[in-house]
Amino acid sequence: MRFFQAWLAWWLTAGVVLTAAGGPFASAEPPRVVAVRLENEAITPITARFLAHTLRTAAADGAECVVIVLDTPGGLVESTREVVKDILASQVPVVVYVAPPGARAASAGVFVTMAAHVAAMAPGTNIGAAHPVALGGLPIAVPQRGEKEPPQNGTDTDRQAVASPEAEKAVNDTVAWARALAELRGRNAAWIEKAVRESVAVPASEAVAEGVVDLLADDLADLLARLDGREVEVPAGRRPLRTAAAEVDEVAMWWGERMLAVLASPNLAILLLVLGFYGVLFEFYSPGWGVAGTLGAICLALSFFSLALLPVQFAGLLLVLLALVMFVAEAFVTSYGALALGGAMCLVLGGLMLVESPTGFIGVSLNVLVPFALATAVITFVLVASIVRTHRRPVVTGAEAQLGAAAVADGDFRPAATGYAGMVRMHGELWQATSTARVTGGMPLEVLSRDGLTLRVQPAVPAPLVPSSGAPEPCHPA
Repeated sequence: MRFFQAWLAWWLTAGVVLTAAGGPFASAEPPRVVAVRLENEAITPITARFLAHTLRTAAADGAECVVIVLDTPGGLVESTREVVKDILASQVPVVVYVAPPGARAASAGVFVTMAAHVAAMAPGTNIGAAHPVALGGLPIAVPQRGEKEPPQNGTDTDRQAVASPEAEKAVNDTVAWARALAELRGRNAAWIEKAVRESVAVPASEAVAEGVVDLLADDLADLLARLDGREVEVPAGRRPLRTAAAEVDEVAMWWGERMLAVLASPNLAILLLVLGFYGVLFEFYSPGWGVAGTLGAICLALSFFSLALLPVQFAGLLLVLLALVMFVAEAFVTSYGALALGGAMCLVLGGLMLVESPTGFIGVSLNVLVPFALATAVITFVLVASIVRTHRRPVVTGAEAQLGAAAVADGDFRPAATGYAGMVRMHGELWQATSTARVTGGMPLEVLSRDGLTLRVQPAVPAPLVPSSGAPEPCHPA
Protein backbone atom coordinates (compact mmCIF):
# COMPACT_ATOMS: atom_id res chain seq x y z
CA MET A 1 0.00 0.00 0.00
CA ARG A 2 2.75 2.43 0.84
CA PHE A 3 4.54 1.45 -2.38
CA PHE A 4 1.43 2.19 -4.41
CA GLN A 5 1.00 5.58 -2.72
CA ALA A 6 4.64 6.46 -3.35
CA TRP A 7 4.37 5.37 -6.99
CA LEU A 8 1.18 7.44 -7.50
CA ALA A 9 2.69 10.49 -5.84
CA TRP A 10 5.78 10.23 -8.08
CA TRP A 11 3.71 10.14 -11.29
CA LEU A 12 1.49 13.01 -10.16
CA THR A 13 4.56 15.12 -9.37
CA ALA A 14 6.10 14.27 -12.76
CA GLY A 15 2.87 15.17 -14.54
CA VAL A 16 2.68 18.55 -12.81
CA VAL A 17 6.28 19.32 -13.67
CA LEU A 18 5.91 18.30 -17.32
CA THR A 19 2.71 20.28 -17.69
CA ALA A 20 4.26 23.40 -16.18
CA ALA A 21 7.29 22.99 -18.47
CA GLY A 22 5.13 22.63 -21.60
CA GLY A 23 5.84 18.96 -22.05
CA PRO A 24 3.67 16.35 -23.72
CA PHE A 25 0.79 17.04 -21.30
CA ALA A 26 0.65 20.74 -22.33
CA SER A 27 -1.84 21.78 -24.99
CA ALA A 28 -0.13 22.53 -28.33
CA GLU A 29 -0.62 25.97 -29.83
CA PRO A 30 -2.23 26.10 -33.30
CA PRO A 31 0.09 26.93 -36.21
CA ARG A 32 0.31 30.56 -37.26
CA VAL A 33 0.20 31.90 -40.83
CA VAL A 34 1.19 35.47 -41.72
CA ALA A 35 -0.82 37.02 -44.58
CA VAL A 36 0.51 40.10 -46.43
CA ARG A 37 -1.76 41.90 -48.87
CA LEU A 38 -0.19 43.75 -51.80
CA GLU A 39 -3.30 44.69 -53.72
CA ASN A 40 -2.84 46.97 -56.73
CA GLU A 41 0.62 47.98 -55.55
CA ALA A 42 3.79 48.26 -57.58
CA ILE A 43 7.00 46.62 -56.41
CA THR A 44 9.04 49.57 -55.11
CA PRO A 45 11.92 49.95 -52.62
CA ILE A 46 9.35 50.49 -49.87
CA THR A 47 7.53 47.28 -50.82
CA ALA A 48 10.80 45.35 -50.85
CA ARG A 49 11.78 46.73 -47.44
CA PHE A 50 8.35 45.88 -45.99
CA LEU A 51 8.41 42.29 -47.29
CA ALA A 52 11.97 41.74 -46.04
CA HIS A 53 10.98 42.91 -42.55
CA THR A 54 7.86 40.71 -42.61
CA LEU A 55 9.84 37.60 -43.58
CA ARG A 56 12.41 38.17 -40.84
CA THR A 57 9.70 38.73 -38.22
CA ALA A 58 7.73 35.66 -39.33
CA ALA A 59 10.84 33.46 -39.13
CA ALA A 60 11.70 34.78 -35.66
CA ASP A 61 8.14 34.15 -34.43
CA GLY A 62 8.06 30.60 -35.80
CA ALA A 63 5.29 31.18 -38.34
CA GLU A 64 4.24 28.20 -40.44
CA CYS A 65 4.38 30.20 -43.67
CA VAL A 66 3.93 33.67 -45.15
CA VAL A 67 1.16 34.15 -47.71
CA ILE A 68 1.61 37.13 -50.05
CA VAL A 69 -1.78 38.04 -51.53
CA LEU A 70 -0.55 39.65 -54.74
CA ASP A 71 -2.18 42.02 -57.20
CA THR A 72 0.44 44.12 -58.99
CA PRO A 73 0.94 45.76 -62.41
CA GLY A 74 4.72 45.43 -62.06
CA GLY A 75 7.52 47.30 -60.40
CA LEU A 76 11.13 48.43 -60.45
CA VAL A 77 13.54 45.75 -61.51
CA GLU A 78 16.03 46.31 -58.69
CA SER A 79 13.26 46.20 -56.09
CA THR A 80 11.91 43.02 -57.68
CA ARG A 81 15.34 41.40 -57.48
CA GLU A 82 15.54 42.30 -53.79
CA VAL A 83 12.14 40.70 -53.14
CA VAL A 84 13.13 37.55 -55.05
CA LYS A 85 16.41 37.27 -53.11
CA ASP A 86 14.59 37.61 -49.79
CA ILE A 87 12.08 34.91 -50.75
CA LEU A 88 14.80 32.50 -51.89
CA ALA A 89 16.76 33.02 -48.66
CA SER A 90 13.72 32.91 -46.37
CA GLN A 91 13.73 30.29 -43.59
CA VAL A 92 9.93 30.39 -43.50
CA PRO A 93 8.02 29.09 -46.57
CA VAL A 94 6.54 31.79 -48.80
CA VAL A 95 3.28 31.29 -50.67
CA VAL A 96 2.31 33.79 -53.38
CA TYR A 97 -1.45 33.86 -53.93
CA VAL A 98 -2.65 35.96 -56.88
CA ALA A 99 -5.99 37.21 -55.59
CA PRO A 100 -8.75 38.38 -55.31
CA PRO A 101 -10.64 37.58 -58.53
CA GLY A 102 -9.73 40.17 -61.13
CA ALA A 103 -6.18 40.55 -59.80
CA ARG A 104 -3.06 40.12 -61.90
CA ALA A 105 0.59 39.24 -61.49
CA ALA A 106 2.05 41.20 -64.38
CA SER A 107 5.64 42.06 -65.24
CA ALA A 108 7.55 42.07 -61.94
CA GLY A 109 4.73 40.10 -60.31
CA VAL A 110 5.61 37.09 -62.50
CA PHE A 111 9.10 36.88 -61.01
CA VAL A 112 7.83 37.23 -57.45
CA THR A 113 5.34 34.41 -58.13
CA MET A 114 8.01 32.18 -59.69
CA ALA A 115 10.30 32.66 -56.65
CA ALA A 116 7.65 31.50 -54.16
CA HIS A 117 7.85 28.06 -52.57
CA VAL A 118 4.20 27.60 -53.54
CA ALA A 119 2.42 29.64 -56.26
CA ALA A 120 -1.36 29.78 -56.25
CA MET A 121 -4.04 31.77 -58.05
CA ALA A 122 -7.69 32.58 -57.52
CA PRO A 123 -10.26 32.06 -60.29
CA GLY A 124 -10.60 35.09 -62.54
CA THR A 125 -6.96 36.17 -62.20
CA ASN A 126 -4.14 36.20 -64.75
CA ILE A 127 -0.37 36.06 -64.88
CA GLY A 128 2.22 37.01 -67.51
CA ALA A 129 3.25 39.92 -69.75
CA ALA A 130 6.78 40.06 -68.34
CA HIS A 131 8.49 41.49 -71.42
CA PRO A 132 11.08 44.14 -70.53
CA VAL A 133 10.24 47.71 -71.43
CA ALA A 134 12.48 50.47 -72.65
CA LEU A 135 12.56 54.06 -71.49
CA GLY A 136 9.12 55.52 -71.06
CA GLY A 137 7.33 52.19 -70.83
CA LEU A 138 7.60 51.23 -74.52
CA PRO A 139 8.28 47.53 -75.18
CA ILE A 140 11.74 46.56 -76.40
CA ALA A 141 11.47 45.21 -79.92
CA VAL A 142 13.54 42.02 -80.02
CA PRO A 143 13.06 39.26 -82.59
CA GLN A 144 11.67 36.07 -81.15
CA ARG A 145 13.69 32.90 -80.99
CA GLY A 146 13.64 31.23 -84.40
CA GLU A 147 12.41 34.33 -86.23
CA LYS A 148 14.07 34.77 -89.61
CA GLU A 149 15.30 37.81 -91.44
CA PRO A 150 13.65 38.76 -94.73
CA PRO A 151 15.20 37.01 -97.72
CA GLN A 152 18.34 38.70 -98.97
CA ASN A 153 19.57 38.45 -102.57
CA GLY A 154 16.80 35.96 -103.30
CA THR A 155 17.95 33.44 -100.64
CA ASP A 156 16.31 32.67 -97.29
CA THR A 157 18.50 32.73 -94.21
CA ASP A 158 18.08 31.01 -90.88
CA ARG A 159 19.79 33.79 -89.02
CA GLN A 160 17.79 35.51 -86.31
CA ALA A 161 17.06 39.16 -86.97
CA VAL A 162 19.51 41.38 -85.16
CA ALA A 163 18.11 43.94 -82.77
CA SER A 164 20.02 46.59 -80.86
CA PRO A 165 22.64 45.09 -78.52
CA GLU A 166 21.17 46.87 -75.49
CA ALA A 167 17.67 45.51 -76.12
CA GLU A 168 18.94 42.00 -76.78
CA LYS A 169 21.03 42.03 -73.60
CA ALA A 170 18.06 43.23 -71.56
CA VAL A 171 15.76 40.51 -72.84
CA ASN A 172 18.33 37.71 -72.59
CA ASP A 173 19.22 38.70 -69.03
CA THR A 174 15.57 38.74 -68.01
CA VAL A 175 14.90 35.39 -69.73
CA ALA A 176 17.83 33.75 -67.95
CA TRP A 177 16.64 35.09 -64.60
CA ALA A 178 13.08 33.89 -65.21
CA ARG A 179 14.15 30.41 -66.36
CA ALA A 180 16.45 30.03 -63.34
CA LEU A 181 13.57 30.77 -60.96
CA ALA A 182 11.16 28.43 -62.79
CA GLU A 183 13.67 25.56 -62.86
CA LEU A 184 14.51 26.08 -59.18
CA ARG A 185 10.84 25.67 -58.21
CA GLY A 186 10.09 22.96 -60.79
CA ARG A 187 7.75 25.07 -62.91
CA ASN A 188 7.28 25.52 -66.67
CA ALA A 189 10.48 27.27 -67.78
CA ALA A 190 9.45 27.27 -71.45
CA TRP A 191 6.30 29.23 -70.69
CA ILE A 192 8.07 31.79 -68.54
CA GLU A 193 10.49 32.40 -71.41
CA LYS A 194 7.55 33.08 -73.72
CA ALA A 195 6.06 35.42 -71.11
CA VAL A 196 9.29 37.44 -71.22
CA ARG A 197 10.00 37.32 -74.95
CA GLU A 198 6.44 37.55 -76.28
CA SER A 199 4.52 39.14 -73.36
CA VAL A 200 2.32 36.04 -73.09
CA ALA A 201 -0.32 36.13 -70.33
CA VAL A 202 -2.69 33.34 -69.29
CA PRO A 203 -5.70 33.03 -66.94
CA ALA A 204 -5.51 31.08 -63.69
CA SER A 205 -6.95 27.80 -64.99
CA GLU A 206 -4.53 27.70 -67.91
CA ALA A 207 -1.62 28.65 -65.65
CA VAL A 208 -2.33 25.62 -63.43
CA ALA A 209 -2.77 23.32 -66.44
CA GLU A 210 0.57 24.39 -67.96
CA GLY A 211 2.49 24.11 -64.71
CA VAL A 212 3.10 27.82 -64.33
CA VAL A 213 1.61 27.85 -60.83
CA ASP A 214 0.97 25.00 -58.42
CA LEU A 215 -2.71 25.17 -57.51
CA LEU A 216 -6.02 27.03 -57.77
CA ALA A 217 -7.82 28.22 -54.61
CA ASP A 218 -11.13 30.06 -54.24
CA ASP A 219 -10.09 32.11 -51.21
CA LEU A 220 -7.54 32.23 -48.41
CA ALA A 221 -9.30 29.57 -46.33
CA ASP A 222 -9.43 27.21 -49.32
CA LEU A 223 -5.76 27.92 -50.00
CA LEU A 224 -4.71 26.98 -46.45
CA ALA A 225 -6.72 23.78 -46.66
CA ARG A 226 -5.02 22.80 -49.93
CA LEU A 227 -1.57 23.66 -48.57
CA ASP A 228 -1.88 21.40 -45.54
CA GLY A 229 0.61 18.51 -45.71
CA ARG A 230 2.43 19.88 -48.75
CA GLU A 231 6.23 19.64 -48.51
CA VAL A 232 8.39 22.61 -49.49
CA GLU A 233 12.15 23.13 -49.75
CA VAL A 234 13.67 25.81 -47.50
CA PRO A 235 17.38 26.51 -46.86
CA ALA A 236 17.19 24.32 -43.71
CA GLY A 237 15.75 21.35 -45.66
CA ARG A 238 12.36 19.96 -46.63
CA ARG A 239 9.44 20.51 -44.29
CA PRO A 240 5.67 19.88 -44.47
CA LEU A 241 3.16 22.67 -44.09
CA ARG A 242 0.59 22.50 -41.26
CA THR A 243 -2.05 25.01 -42.33
CA ALA A 244 -5.40 23.25 -41.95
CA ALA A 245 -6.22 24.77 -38.55
CA ALA A 246 -3.79 27.67 -38.68
CA GLU A 247 -4.50 31.10 -37.26
CA VAL A 248 -4.10 33.86 -39.84
CA ASP A 249 -2.39 37.11 -38.82
CA GLU A 250 -2.95 39.92 -41.31
CA VAL A 251 0.10 42.18 -41.70
CA ALA A 252 -0.21 45.49 -43.54
CA MET A 253 1.86 48.58 -44.06
CA TRP A 254 1.25 51.35 -41.59
CA TRP A 255 0.18 54.71 -42.99
CA GLY A 256 3.76 56.04 -43.07
CA GLU A 257 4.96 53.15 -45.23
CA ARG A 258 1.95 53.54 -47.50
CA MET A 259 2.75 57.21 -47.98
CA LEU A 260 6.37 56.35 -48.76
CA ALA A 261 5.22 53.68 -51.22
CA VAL A 262 3.15 56.31 -53.05
CA LEU A 263 6.12 58.69 -53.11
CA ALA A 264 8.36 55.98 -54.57
CA SER A 265 6.73 56.50 -57.97
CA PRO A 266 8.88 57.84 -60.83
CA ASN A 267 5.91 59.70 -62.33
CA LEU A 268 5.08 61.39 -59.04
CA ALA A 269 8.74 62.23 -58.37
CA ILE A 270 9.19 64.23 -61.56
CA LEU A 271 5.80 65.94 -61.21
CA LEU A 272 6.59 67.03 -57.66
CA LEU A 273 10.01 68.29 -58.75
CA VAL A 274 8.69 70.48 -61.57
CA LEU A 275 5.62 71.74 -59.70
CA GLY A 276 7.69 72.55 -56.63
CA PHE A 277 10.19 74.48 -58.72
CA TYR A 278 7.45 76.56 -60.29
CA GLY A 279 5.78 77.20 -56.96
CA VAL A 280 8.96 78.68 -55.53
CA LEU A 281 9.71 80.54 -58.76
CA PHE A 282 6.25 82.13 -58.77
CA GLU A 283 6.79 83.26 -55.20
CA PHE A 284 9.97 85.10 -56.22
CA TYR A 285 7.93 87.12 -58.72
CA SER A 286 5.38 88.09 -56.05
CA PRO A 287 5.95 90.30 -53.01
CA GLY A 288 6.17 88.53 -49.67
CA TRP A 289 5.65 84.79 -49.19
CA GLY A 290 2.35 83.04 -49.78
CA VAL A 291 0.62 79.77 -50.54
CA ALA A 292 2.44 79.11 -53.83
CA GLY A 293 5.87 79.29 -52.22
CA THR A 294 4.85 77.12 -49.28
CA LEU A 295 3.32 74.43 -51.49
CA GLY A 296 6.30 74.63 -53.83
CA ALA A 297 8.76 74.10 -50.98
CA ILE A 298 6.74 71.11 -49.75
CA CYS A 299 6.64 69.62 -53.27
CA LEU A 300 10.40 70.06 -53.66
CA ALA A 301 11.07 68.36 -50.31
CA LEU A 302 8.82 65.44 -51.24
CA SER A 303 10.40 65.15 -54.69
CA PHE A 304 13.92 65.00 -53.19
CA PHE A 305 12.78 62.26 -50.82
CA SER A 306 11.11 60.38 -53.67
CA LEU A 307 14.24 60.61 -55.83
CA ALA A 308 16.30 59.32 -52.90
CA LEU A 309 14.15 56.17 -52.85
CA LEU A 310 14.55 55.53 -56.59
CA PRO A 311 17.61 54.43 -58.59
CA VAL A 312 18.15 57.85 -60.18
CA GLN A 313 20.42 58.45 -63.15
CA PHE A 314 22.24 61.75 -62.77
CA ALA A 315 22.25 62.40 -66.51
CA GLY A 316 18.45 62.35 -66.51
CA LEU A 317 18.29 64.57 -63.43
CA LEU A 318 20.64 67.11 -65.05
CA LEU A 319 18.48 67.19 -68.17
CA VAL A 320 15.40 67.89 -66.06
CA LEU A 321 17.19 70.73 -64.26
CA LEU A 322 18.40 72.10 -67.63
CA ALA A 323 14.79 72.08 -68.81
CA LEU A 324 13.75 74.15 -65.81
CA VAL A 325 16.57 76.63 -66.48
CA MET A 326 15.42 76.97 -70.09
CA PHE A 327 11.85 77.60 -68.99
CA VAL A 328 13.00 80.41 -66.70
CA ALA A 329 15.33 81.89 -69.35
CA GLU A 330 12.41 82.07 -71.79
CA ALA A 331 10.94 84.88 -69.71
CA PHE A 332 14.09 87.02 -69.99
CA VAL A 333 15.51 86.17 -73.41
CA THR A 334 13.82 86.93 -76.71
CA SER A 335 13.95 83.45 -78.20
CA TYR A 336 10.46 83.41 -79.75
CA GLY A 337 9.64 80.13 -77.99
CA ALA A 338 12.89 78.29 -78.85
CA LEU A 339 13.94 78.02 -75.20
CA ALA A 340 10.49 76.79 -74.16
CA LEU A 341 10.56 74.14 -76.90
CA GLY A 342 14.10 73.10 -75.92
CA GLY A 343 13.02 72.91 -72.29
CA ALA A 344 10.12 70.63 -73.21
CA MET A 345 12.47 68.31 -75.12
CA CYS A 346 14.97 68.23 -72.25
CA LEU A 347 12.15 67.50 -69.80
CA VAL A 348 10.93 64.53 -71.84
CA LEU A 349 14.42 63.10 -72.40
CA GLY A 350 15.46 63.70 -68.80
CA GLY A 351 12.28 62.11 -67.49
CA LEU A 352 12.84 59.02 -69.63
CA MET A 353 16.41 58.70 -68.36
CA LEU A 354 15.60 59.64 -64.76
CA VAL A 355 15.08 56.15 -63.31
CA GLU A 356 18.00 53.80 -63.87
CA SER A 357 16.53 50.44 -64.82
CA PRO A 358 18.13 48.56 -67.72
CA THR A 359 15.16 46.17 -67.98
CA GLY A 360 12.91 48.60 -66.23
CA PHE A 361 9.43 47.32 -65.56
CA ILE A 362 8.34 50.76 -64.36
CA GLY A 363 9.78 54.14 -65.32
CA VAL A 364 8.51 57.61 -66.02
CA SER A 365 5.68 57.15 -68.50
CA LEU A 366 5.53 59.00 -71.81
CA ASN A 367 1.81 59.44 -71.21
CA VAL A 368 2.76 61.65 -68.26
CA LEU A 369 5.88 63.29 -69.65
CA VAL A 370 4.73 64.53 -73.06
CA PRO A 371 1.50 66.32 -72.00
CA PHE A 372 3.19 67.73 -68.92
CA ALA A 373 6.21 69.00 -70.89
CA LEU A 374 4.02 70.63 -73.55
CA ALA A 375 1.75 72.23 -70.95
CA THR A 376 4.77 73.54 -69.05
CA ALA A 377 6.25 75.01 -72.22
CA VAL A 378 3.01 76.79 -73.08
CA ILE A 379 2.57 78.11 -69.55
CA THR A 380 6.15 79.33 -69.52
CA PHE A 381 5.89 81.04 -72.88
CA VAL A 382 2.59 82.77 -72.11
CA LEU A 383 2.30 83.36 -68.39
CA VAL A 384 5.85 83.77 -67.14
CA ALA A 385 6.75 86.10 -69.99
CA SER A 386 3.67 88.20 -69.31
CA ILE A 387 4.58 88.38 -65.61
CA VAL A 388 8.03 89.71 -66.41
CA ARG A 389 6.66 92.21 -68.92
CA THR A 390 4.21 93.45 -66.30
CA HIS A 391 7.03 94.00 -63.82
CA ARG A 392 8.95 95.99 -66.44
CA ARG A 393 6.08 98.41 -67.07
CA PRO A 394 6.14 101.83 -65.38
CA VAL A 395 4.47 102.07 -62.00
CA VAL A 396 0.95 103.49 -62.29
CA THR A 397 0.04 103.84 -58.60
CA GLY A 398 1.61 105.49 -55.55
CA ALA A 399 4.25 108.21 -55.30
CA GLU A 400 6.46 106.58 -57.93
CA ALA A 401 3.67 106.83 -60.51
CA GLN A 402 3.67 110.65 -60.13
CA LEU A 403 7.33 111.08 -61.08
CA GLY A 404 7.49 112.62 -64.53
CA ALA A 405 3.71 113.13 -64.63
CA ALA A 406 2.27 116.16 -66.46
CA ALA A 407 0.63 118.99 -64.50
CA VAL A 408 -0.78 122.45 -65.29
CA ALA A 409 -0.31 125.58 -63.17
CA ASP A 410 -3.64 126.70 -61.68
CA GLY A 411 -2.35 130.28 -61.40
CA ASP A 412 0.80 132.35 -61.12
CA PHE A 413 3.22 131.08 -58.51
CA ARG A 414 4.14 133.54 -55.74
CA PRO A 415 7.68 133.99 -54.42
CA ALA A 416 8.56 131.69 -51.50
CA ALA A 417 11.60 130.76 -49.41
CA THR A 418 12.51 127.88 -51.75
CA GLY A 419 11.69 129.70 -54.99
CA TYR A 420 8.09 129.90 -56.09
CA ALA A 421 4.95 128.24 -54.68
CA GLY A 422 1.45 127.78 -55.99
CA MET A 423 -1.25 125.27 -56.97
CA VAL A 424 -1.22 122.83 -59.89
CA ARG A 425 -3.74 120.47 -61.41
CA MET A 426 -2.67 116.84 -61.95
CA HIS A 427 -5.00 113.97 -62.85
CA GLY A 428 -7.98 116.21 -62.05
CA GLU A 429 -6.68 117.00 -58.57
CA LEU A 430 -5.30 120.21 -57.00
CA TRP A 431 -1.86 119.90 -55.44
CA GLN A 432 0.46 122.31 -53.69
CA ALA A 433 3.65 122.75 -55.65
CA THR A 434 7.01 124.51 -55.55
CA SER A 435 9.37 125.42 -58.32
CA THR A 436 12.77 127.05 -58.65
CA ALA A 437 11.64 128.76 -61.87
CA ARG A 438 8.92 131.37 -62.39
CA VAL A 439 5.57 129.77 -63.21
CA THR A 440 2.56 131.52 -64.73
CA GLY A 441 -1.05 130.32 -64.85
CA GLY A 442 -1.77 127.65 -67.46
CA MET A 443 1.90 126.75 -67.91
CA PRO A 444 2.52 123.02 -68.53
CA LEU A 445 4.66 121.50 -65.79
CA GLU A 446 6.53 118.27 -65.07
CA VAL A 447 6.60 116.65 -61.63
CA LEU A 448 10.12 116.04 -60.34
CA SER A 449 9.36 114.62 -56.89
CA ARG A 450 6.85 114.62 -54.06
CA ASP A 451 7.35 115.56 -50.43
CA GLY A 452 4.22 114.61 -48.51
CA LEU A 453 1.38 116.54 -50.16
CA THR A 454 3.65 119.02 -51.96
CA LEU A 455 4.98 118.46 -55.47
CA ARG A 456 8.23 119.82 -56.82
CA VAL A 457 7.74 120.82 -60.43
CA GLN A 458 9.50 122.51 -63.29
CA PRO A 459 8.30 123.94 -66.62
CA ALA A 460 7.71 121.11 -69.06
CA VAL A 461 8.80 123.10 -72.15
CA PRO A 462 11.28 125.93 -71.69
CA ALA A 463 10.07 129.22 -73.19
CA PRO A 464 11.77 130.11 -76.50
CA LEU A 465 14.38 132.86 -76.38
CA VAL A 466 13.16 135.92 -78.42
CA PRO A 467 14.43 139.52 -78.60
CA SER A 468 12.86 141.95 -76.14
CA SER A 469 11.59 144.21 -78.98
CA GLY A 470 9.75 141.40 -80.62
CA ALA A 471 11.43 142.15 -84.01
CA PRO A 472 13.87 139.83 -85.63
CA GLU A 473 17.52 140.58 -85.06
CA PRO A 474 19.24 142.24 -88.02
CA CYS A 475 21.74 140.22 -89.98
CA HIS A 476 25.13 142.00 -90.17
CA PRO A 477 27.32 141.12 -93.09
CA ALA A 478 30.83 140.03 -92.29
